[in-house]
Amino acid sequence: MLTRRDFLLSCAATTTLLAIPAMAATTAANVSATGLPSRRFDAAQRLQALEVGHARLGVCLLDTATGEVSGNRMDEYFAMCSTFKLALAAAYLREADQGRLDLDEMLPYSEADLLPWAPVTREHLAKGGMTIIALLQAAQQFSDGVAANLLVKRLGGPAAVTAKFREMGDNITRLDRYEPDLGLVLSADLRDTTTPRAMAQLVQRITSGELLQPDSRQRLLQWMESTNTGSKRLRAGLPTTWRSGNKTGTGRTEGTTNKYNDIAITFPPGRSPIIIAAYFDSGEYTGQIEDRHQAVLAEVGRIAAEWALA
Repeated sequence: MLTRRDFLLSCAATTTLLAIPAMAATTAANVSATGLPSRRFDAAQRLQALEVGHARLGVCLLDTATGEVSGNRMDEYFAMCSTFKLALAAAYLREADQGRLDLDEMLPYSEADLLPWAPVTREHLAKGGMTIIALLQAAQQFSDGVAANLLVKRLGGPAAVTAKFREMGDNITRLDRYEPDLGLVLSADLRDTTTPRAMAQLVQRITSGELLQPDSRQRLLQWMESTNTGSKRLRAGLPTTWRSGNKTGTGRTEGTTNKYNDIAITFPPGRSPIIIAAYFDSGEYTGQIEDRHQAVLAEVGRIAAEWALA
């Protein structure tokens, strides 16, 4: 009888060609908003050089003032992992802005709902529930998986969350499963995926556009700035003097490859903010988070800073 473990291991054996994208797309690009070549230095070549072996690195750098983008594999699909929680938080704040839900509503849960990574919800287990606003903060700042699951269920499930992404102008990003299963994305699987360009554009609309009321937008930006789950990723490469906020995502599921993601907004002094969406599929599986993999995203942060000032 084929067990789930045997199935996952067999899938891993057949997905060694992870350099082949789920969607054919231009590998690297450095273009202006008009589609013409950019006058900035070639970030695309620098980003492409960070791919080693079977690793895939998807990056979109977006200048919110001009719409100019640069990146690598910008239109290929990557597993979102926990980066979806930023968009989930924005969807909830938007619902509240439009009077469709109360952020003080209490969502009940029990020990049966707990997951291995539940730093905030585990701490409040004895209370029997948390408010939506508290769960949103826990999901964004601490990537609490239980908080995210409760919020997804309250909206009506993954398909309903995807529908909210569509309402926010994103026709690519999709949520199909709950934590922790959403991290199990094999090479040809479109479930729980996004593209760097789609996510960067969504983050721009969330943080700089008109999707949220000013108070909600500022609240989410404060949560992003207070997020410390990615201290060795994008923000490790961005200047410490720049105001920055982010949301990480990590996939370490046996049977697939380790994934290290980070999406961020950063504010170069005297300039409009830059959005960074970075998705790194390491091409290998290890049982722990590898600093050498996180260092790839730190280098993306350094490249993004140079590009922002070019």
